[in-house]
Amino acid sequence: MTAAYEDIERFDFRHLHPGLLFGTASDRYAGWIGQIYADAWSSQVRKRSRRLGGKSYEERTVPVASVEEYFEHFDVLEIDYTFYRTLRGAAGAPSNNYFVLQQYAEAAPDDAQFLIKAPQEVTARSLRRGGSGKPHYEENPEYLNARIFREGFLEPALEILDGRLSGIIFEQEYQRKTSGPDPETNIAELDAFFGGLRAEVPIHLELRSPHLLVPPYFDFLEAHGLGFVFSHWSWLPPIRHQWRMAAERFTARGRHVVCRLLTPLKMPYEKAYGLAHPFDKPVAELSETEQAKNMVLDTTALSMQALKRDYAAIIISNNRAWGNAPSLAQKVAARILEEFDREGIAPGTGQARP
Repeated sequence: MTAAYEDIERFDFRHLHPGLLFGTASDRYAGWIGQIYADAWSSQVRKRSRRLGGKSYEERTVPVASVEEYFEHFDVLEIDYTFYRTLRGAAGAPSNNYFVLQQYAEAAPDDAQFLIKAPQEVTARSLRRGGSGKPHYEENPEYLNARIFREGFLEPALEILDGRLSGIIFEQEYQRKTSGPDPETNIAELDAFFGGLRAEVPIHLELRSPHLLVPPYFDFLEAHGLGFVFSHWSWLPPIRHQWRMAAERFTARGRHVVCRLLTPLKMPYEKAYGLAHPFDKPVAELSETEQAKNMVLDTTALSMQALKRDYAAIIISNNRAWGNAPSLAQKVAARILEEFDREGIAPGTGQARP
């Protein structure tokens, strides 16, 4: 076994290739103790109950300080709690999310990189309401509000992370073709927003409505230098189909491509969560399917395309796609190493073997 494969066995994904950046969607799972986190964290686990899909689950988390150990394994961390609340409120006062992000910044090493999600207050056309009761959706009056995006999110994020913010994910919720916007309207609205936005970091858009992923949309991304997020998610087509929809091109000016492995296709969030919980190991119903095999192959092929075109690939794994995100990263990394072996690429350097 070569050193690169031994690193993967230890869940160390940092040195496979200068253009491969591995990370996970969120990080504080107690189920990762023994993989990513030392056993000592077991005495500091916090527990809370969560009700989802009519079932109750116990969620177990480790403290924010564990992020120091996280970055002994991964290159980048995706922060998604910023999706649910801005970092600063309307009057400029810091929110709780602001202080949590500060804790991450203080605990993480100087070379850590963060990929964070923009708040749904700006990215979502409609917002879910109803709490624990029957949910309903209301039109979002602040959709594409540039002031809230900059003052409530971007400026404080830059202030806190100070050079360690590698990108922003701009996620738009799933919308039905019959009730959502048509592709032309969607593009026009996004074009007006991003045309007037000065962003100091790369932005990557994740639209979750297949009918909006038309050729003019990818032209819009390319014109603005925005990235397309290749997402393995419930109601999107496979990544290989998304690659064809993008006319086999990358669009991000920052020369990074984001690939997020989130949930099995055609599987609701609640079911994937229930199967994956408590996130401590691969689950055969998620990881041993033909679809899971294709997800790994598609991610490998996309990563190789990125490297050949001098793009860096950011590969984000989620527990719900596999049962355990670190194990999914292991599978993808090992498959990429196999491809390196076939093409004569030396791991670590990215150069051809002598």
